[in-house]
Amino acid sequence: MDIHKSKELFLRAQKTIPGGVNSPVRAFRSVGGTPLFIRKAKGSYLYDADGNKYIDYIASWGPMILGHAHEQVVKAIQERAALSTSYGAPTELEIEMAELITGMVPNVDLIRMVSSGTEACMSAVRLARGFTGKNKIIKFEGHYHGHADSFLVKAGSGLATLQIQTVPGITVGVAQDTLTAPFNNLPAVEELVKKYPGEIAAIIVEPVAGNMGCVVPEKGFLESLRTICDKENIILIFDEVMTGFRLAPGGAQEKLGIRADLVTYGKVIGGGMPVGAFGGRKEIMEHIAPLGKVYQAGTLSGNPLAMIAGITTLKILKENPSIYTELEEKTRYLHAGLDEVLSKKNIPFVINRFGSMISIHFTNHPVKDFETSSLSNMERFNEFFHGMLEQGIYLPPSAFESWFLNNALSARDLDETIEAAYQA
Repeated sequence: MDIHKSKELFLRAQKTIPGGVNSPVRAFRSVGGTPLFIRKAKGSYLYDADGNKYIDYIASWGPMILGHAHEQVVKAIQERAALSTSYGAPTELEIEMAELITGMVPNVDLIRMVSSGTEACMSAVRLARGFTGKNKIIKFEGHYHGHADSFLVKAGSGLATLQIQTVPGITVGVAQDTLTAPFNNLPAVEELVKKYPGEIAAIIVEPVAGNMGCVVPEKGFLESLRTICDKENIILIFDEVMTGFRLAPGGAQEKLGIRADLVTYGKVIGGGMPVGAFGGRKEIMEHIAPLGKVYQAGTLSGNPLAMIAGITTLKILKENPSIYTELEEKTRYLHAGLDEVLSKKNIPFVINRFGSMISIHFTNHPVKDFETSSLSNMERFNEFFHGMLEQGIYLPPSAFESWFLNNALSARDLDETIEAAYQA
């Protein structure tokens, strides 16, 4: 496969952009080789600068749940852009978005728009601290909540991919206020709560982890977190930046039947545009300025282009709930096909799947947390990644990232992906 144009662009980019990319995993440092520079996308396909076509399993890391350049979303953005791209003042679109989300999601009374998932998670933690008057938070090893200081302690995603264990620039004080526990390990959480009585403001968790591969919560784990938070006056934050509106119309809260106090969003609610949000119970959210003293602001929060892209996407999902069934069926079909193919290779592997999220781990151990995910054969994953890429299958360039299916994927796309796995 000829990628000479991507190689030229990567060399050019490194002269003016750190590492040649604006988000670290894109650099292909983990898997090796040259990152592909994308020129366009449509439906389930990406097209690189050299004109090569790929079946896409990243979906822009989740938001393209309907597929790329969906006609209704594109038309809505085009029409809105003609009215200007930003005002720095309220619009009716922000109300419509808030009404959509609060109408679809259980246990969210008020919601505040921001510009990214990182900003949403950062603001939710600040709110939890302001509401409870406590400073410490518990996060889980391998879970990634964006690049705010508090979250870069034992984080997954890009940090795990680049094998960064400690991040310069994060103060000792911030690190000391961030407590970590292994995912799916309830005794570890209980021990932290016992060790720091009355000091923990929040527990933040990806209800279905997507930043160390797709890792599913064990039965009873999230329910037990809810019980602990109720007993200890701790705010339970669900980071649904990936799972919100992807797993179900009401996200992981609906799918798993567990209520969170605060929830963070991104990805799907922007339809591919930069956007995030955090929301939750009224009595907590009323502590956000201008109602309360917990300050949060953003010039581009509620940007009209992001709002219209998200509103259009959410309305399609709300009016066509069968999309979720279709996505699950496609993911189940892909899982079965890959399982059959890889079983014939006599190489240890585990496939994790939940809804339309899936990941392959080359290991003979169940993958239930960051430690077991890290035991996977990274060299074998890298070989698999490049083998698939050569056959036109675009996977996340990291063993620590979930794949995201989009509903534009056809049966032929899935069969071609399974067939490619024979050769990878």
